[in-house]
Formats: sequence, C-alpha cells, structure tokens
Amino acid sequence: MKRFSFPKSKRLVSNQQFRAVLAHRRCRSDGLLALYVAKNDCGHSRLGVSVGKAHGNAVVRNRLKRLLREAFRQSQDQIPQGFDYILMFDSRRRSGKPPTFEQVKTSFLRLLQGLK
Repeated sequence: MKRFSFPKSKRLVSNQQFRAVLAHRRCRSDGLLALYVAKNDCGHSRLGVSVGKAHGNAVVRNRLKRLLREAFRQSQDQIPQGFDYILMFDSRRRSGKPPTFEQVKTSFLRLLQGLK
C-alpha cells in the first residue's frame, strides 16, 4: 500500500483560505458530509475540515475531524489535484451514533465522483 502523508502544505489553515473556498459556492452533500470545492494555484489538493458544536463536545468533534482528515489522506491518489476542499458533516445529520471511518471515506469518494 502506498504511504501518504498530510503535511501542513496540504491543509487549509487560515480563515481567509476557508472563506475563499466557501465564496465559490460549489458544494455537494449526501446527508452525511458536505464538500465545498474551489480551484487553487498550488498544483496539489488541500483540505480544510470543520465540525460544528451541534455535533457534540470537543472530544467528539476532534474524533470526527480525525476521521475526515484520514479519509482525505488515504484517498489522495483518487482526488483530483489543483483544488481546495472543505469537508463538513452535514448540518441536517443529528443521529446519536457517530459514523465509522468506512462510512466517511465512502461518502467522501462518492461526493468527489459527483464533481467530475
């Protein structure tokens, strides 16, 4: 299996970077995740994650963010390059049981297929 990393250069870190992606208003959602996309000039894909307080306390939100980052990291060979992505859990999702890693990864790849 090919090893992938997730260095700081592949992350969206500033509020300005997040706003730039959200301003493009290119979004897809499948009931579990919402994916926002904007073209970048970096030549590689970058990821930002956001999980609102409605999804649980800090421990739960950090676990959900780790799931999103790991789905991105393991799928780098299937992700179109040259785009910025923001992944969020859909605000309509309110089930008490957290999603599994496989559910998150499958949802993310399904949303990427819908963008092509």
